[in-house]
Amino acid sequence: MATTSSPPDLTTRPIGVFDSGIGGLTVARAVNQVLPHERLVYFGDTAHLPYGDKSTAAIQAYSVKICDLLLKQQCKVILIACNSASAAAYELVREYVGSKARVLNVIDPIVAHVGQQYAGRTVGLIGTKQTVNSNVYRKKIDDLDAGVDLRSLATPLLAPMIEEGFFDNSIAGNVIETYLSNPVLEGIEALVLACTHYPLIKHQIAEFYQGRTEVLDASAVVAEHVRHYLQNQQLAAPAAATLPRHHFYVSDFTRSFEESTRIFFGQEVHLEHYPLWE
Repeated sequence: MATTSSPPDLTTRPIGVFDSGIGGLTVARAVNQVLPHERLVYFGDTAHLPYGDKSTAAIQAYSVKICDLLLKQQCKVILIACNSASAAAYELVREYVGSKARVLNVIDPIVAHVGQQYAGRTVGLIGTKQTVNSNVYRKKIDDLDAGVDLRSLATPLLAPMIEEGFFDNSIAGNVIETYLSNPVLEGIEALVLACTHYPLIKHQIAEFYQGRTEVLDASAVVAEHVRHYLQNQQLAAPAAATLPRHHFYVSDFTRSFEESTRIFFGQEVHLEHYPLWE
């Protein structure tokens, strides 16, 4: 009598994480810290970065192609670790992926956190033009009806500056100070870093505020959300004797990206080239 093999245990499948480049590695790093037994498959769409100045249609097309790869890798969860892609493609990706994997984004956990911690207060937000102009944070926070006064500012120079390694120096300090001095952000009690690159300059931003304003590292908030989600859905990987080996893909390989990934992820990373369109 023929026997049918049962499907592989969902809990041992990897978590897929994707971003327009390597910025999402700050989210992957935070997830790795709170969930050390989870195997990660990361995709950085370095051929098309930055997403912040791309059209919604383009971002949706890239996101769907990336999901094809992550589904081939049998990911149990796909985390859109990019604010621009979360704003432009989350609903489409959920529909496209269907029941093959769960889909999470980086916006909803931050909105929930702000609503819980800062009800009735003034909160600032900085991010790419795509993220800020989409008004997605404002709409979602307003929907909570928690009395949060959100003040958003597009800071388009920050992500490319960080990509090029310009942080921890006077050039970065001047750019950061110019943006944060904008009257739009005056009187805020907390600042949301709504771009996955920004954790790398969090300490410089915190220095500017000198304790007057709490600086919210979105990657830490998102990682906690992923941890709770996996536990609640009974999808968390079991503890193992050895830590898992992660996989990192990019759509356009350069040596400088491989060096930068170490800075973003916090450990040595080997990048595999995987073009989205042959």
